[in-house]
Amino acid sequence: MSIKVLIVDDSQFFRRRIGDIVNNAAGLEVVDYAVDGQEGVDKTLALRPDVVMMDIEMPVKNGIDATREIMSKCPTPILMFSSLTHEGARATLDALEAGAADFLPKKFEEIAGSSNVAAQLIKARIFAIAGRRRPIATARTSLPRQSRPTDTLTSSRAGSPVRARTKPTAATTPATSVGREDSVVVKSSGKRYKLLAIASSTGGPVALQTVLTKLPASFPVPILLVQHMPSAFTSAFAERLNRLCAIEVTEAKNGDVIKPGHAYLAPGGMQMLLDRANRLKVVPGPESLNYKPSADVTYATIAKHQEGNTLALVLTGMGSDGCDGAKLLHAKGATVWAQDESSCVVYGMPQAVKNAGLTDKVLAIDNIGLSLVKEICNG
Repeated sequence: MSIKVLIVDDSQFFRRRIGDIVNNAAGLEVVDYAVDGQEGVDKTLALRPDVVMMDIEMPVKNGIDATREIMSKCPTPILMFSSLTHEGARATLDALEAGAADFLPKKFEEIAGSSNVAAQLIKARIFAIAGRRRPIATARTSLPRQSRPTDTLTSSRAGSPVRARTKPTAATTPATSVGREDSVVVKSSGKRYKLLAIASSTGGPVALQTVLTKLPASFPVPILLVQHMPSAFTSAFAERLNRLCAIEVTEAKNGDVIKPGHAYLAPGGMQMLLDRANRLKVVPGPESLNYKPSADVTYATIAKHQEGNTLALVLTGMGSDGCDGAKLLHAKGATVWAQDESSCVVYGMPQAVKNAGLTDKVLAIDNIGLSLVKEICNG
């Protein structure tokens, strides 16, 4: 049976071109089109597609509000299209927080051209997120509205006012209830750590927000973050995390000396390497690498310089990036945790490390942050 796709976009050209890509792919079928967010909501409720492809900027109702309404009434995997601008990145992050499963840059030159790069990417993303109809743990459910900064969901429109922000404290990140008997907050093992390294891809922005907002400002080790994301997005994502978290979060820069209570997000399009004396190198890396940034690259350099004093965490994402690096870390005595299948948007990267026999713990996303506090802060 084909995966049924609803395409929601106010551009007739884009609807037609995306529709051709979907209909020409084996196992995919366009069930209908919508020209604005409200029509997208109405047709999702009526047709129950397997995947919704949604633009952000549309008349009547924008993609963020439409996503929020769909996820509250009829949870459906939603793939957002985003412009490659700083403002577009902020809007896309809003859409992910509202419940969208993943996003793709809206590159008209690739969609309109003869290259099949965009077509292959679109098909891969649709297949990856299809079937995740039930709600997955999100930053919104982890952080009740009254406990979050008042301006977390920023406007997707250019020129919106930006209000002063106050960094939250550990008290503003309450514990969530345990949802499954096999996914609990772990007790401290007593091991001492010097570094926390986290890898993520599809579903990662919300998963990272859920985890990092649980960490106190006094978190005793530095944190390296590798999230698969375009270069235009990582600075906006680091800014958002920094607003929401008690720890400091910045986009990594070449020459940064890492310090406790500070998270460093690998820039999109680059590789983040740990060098001697806890110094970061941010370099382009070989063109042959599939992921920029790549968790395998970062993890390999950690294994060289930190050995077994690291806790490596692999979160939701397509593919197996992080698995080879986790093998190197595991061989040096590092601890490896992974997100469990039921709370992942795409159970690819965590499954790879689990199947390789590398995981010391497998946890639900809502319990990982507090478990990290227990483990690394030793109680």
